Amino acid sequence: MKRIGFDNDKYIKMQSENILERINYFGGKLYLEFGGKLFDDYHASRVLPGFRPDSKINMLMQLKEDAEIVIAINSADIEKNKVRGDLGITYDVDVLRLIDAFRNCGLYVGSVVMTRFAEQPSAVAYGKKLQSLGIKVYHHYSIPGYPADIPLIVSDQGYGKNDYIETERKLVVVTAPGPGSGKMATCLSQLYHDNKRGIKSGYAKFETFPIWNLPLKHPVNMAYEAATADLNDVNMIDPFHLDAYGIKTVNYNRDVEVFPVLNAIFRQILGESPYKSPTDMGVNMAGNCIFDDEAVSEASKEEIIRRYYAALVNRRNGVGTDDEVLKIKLIMEQAGISLEQRRVVAAANVKAELTGAPATAAELPDGRIVTGKTSALLGASSALLLNCVKALAGIPDDKELISHTIIEPIQKLKTTVLGNHNPRLHTDEVLVALSICAATDEQARLAMDQLSKLRGCEVHSTVILSEVDRNVFRKLGVNLTSEPKYQTAKLYHGTK
Repeated sequence: MKRIGFDNDKYIKMQSENILERINYFGGKLYLEFGGKLFDDYHASRVLPGFRPDSKINMLMQLKEDAEIVIAINSADIEKNKVRGDLGITYDVDVLRLIDAFRNCGLYVGSVVMTRFAEQPSAVAYGKKLQSLGIKVYHHYSIPGYPADIPLIVSDQGYGKNDYIETERKLVVVTAPGPGSGKMATCLSQLYHDNKRGIKSGYAKFETFPIWNLPLKHPVNMAYEAATADLNDVNMIDPFHLDAYGIKTVNYNRDVEVFPVLNAIFRQILGESPYKSPTDMGVNMAGNCIFDDEAVSEASKEEIIRRYYAALVNRRNGVGTDDEVLKIKLIMEQAGISLEQRRVVAAANVKAELTGAPATAAELPDGRIVTGKTSALLGASSALLLNCVKALAGIPDDKELISHTIIEPIQKLKTTVLGNHNPRLHTDEVLVALSICAATDEQARLAMDQLSKLRGCEVHSTVILSEVDRNVFRKLGVNLTSEPKYQTAKLYHGTK
């Protein structure tokens, strides 16, 4: 059982109180740039064991009477169908998902702002779609010379050209489906328009990582660098905070680099800047809620290894680079991490060598290692799932949970009717078959009941899995890694 090192209840309380204090500091209205994931923040839950993936949304629920949501989406991302890597859906579709999710929580979504709008055909069509769904849509435009030409930016030809987003509540949370969506520019544009209208308002930033009051080379902050290797983010000591207060805090390069410009924009809009450093802008309280540093450090080191394997696979798939792999490898060396620390890797590779075929391995909550091998009936991942639930339920390893009389008709359907070349059952198919057996077989039902216990387990595959298998493991909450190679030498690797 993994040790807990983070106090989630304390976090929700401290975080909501700190945001309320910032609202009052600015006289009653705050634009809060919300970085990272509001829903399903699994990175945070992995590196801060005890942090629940829905913590941020639960924190906002404490403020829901005062809060409204504005979602920013870059019009260029709509035009090029940019995809959110963790969910596999485009940014424009994710905006709709986010609106539904916010509304289901009872949070008010005020509008969507399309940033860098330039009459792109797909963006125009998307805006009309949103409006037909009853969603308010605003447009913000690119500003020549941004962010260096401050006199132009803070003028009627800069922020002044943007639509003014009509908001109703004192906390305006500006979020987005991904980075580069224009959240900060949206907030600053609103400050400009509010100031012209005589409305007192302010800006703050919510970013969970890097955690400002942990050391620069703390594993939690290094895990953030590994997670953002593709963005070239680098953690650094905030020089402005050190100069102003004599205190070392951690921020990342983009915020430090842009701070002088932000400071100048604040002075231009408000007459003076409310902040002396990028750290001052933040409201993150996560670092104050860690109570077991060793547990958090070990969890973060495990995450760095997982990110390394993900980078290797991305490079193999042509969506990653050598630079990303080398950067994470350097982080591993700095943190004193070796791949041998991920126990499932050796177990899966040994199984593959013994069987001469792809294999998988899982580490269960109690530390036991379970493996799965490729057979005529099942893929290695499907075999692993069955072996895991049998181990958790105390069912003998030689017990047949799914009868051949059920597997064979499924294989016939796949190959003779649907035209698939691979007769082996994938994870989704084996779980459906198991659920059918569970209706009449007590042990199969007991095995099904164990699936929820797989959340947070570590799994490694000796080959890159199909999209179907990856999605099943993702839904089960498994931390999956794989070797950067395919099962076959084919150029096309389909979903099945």
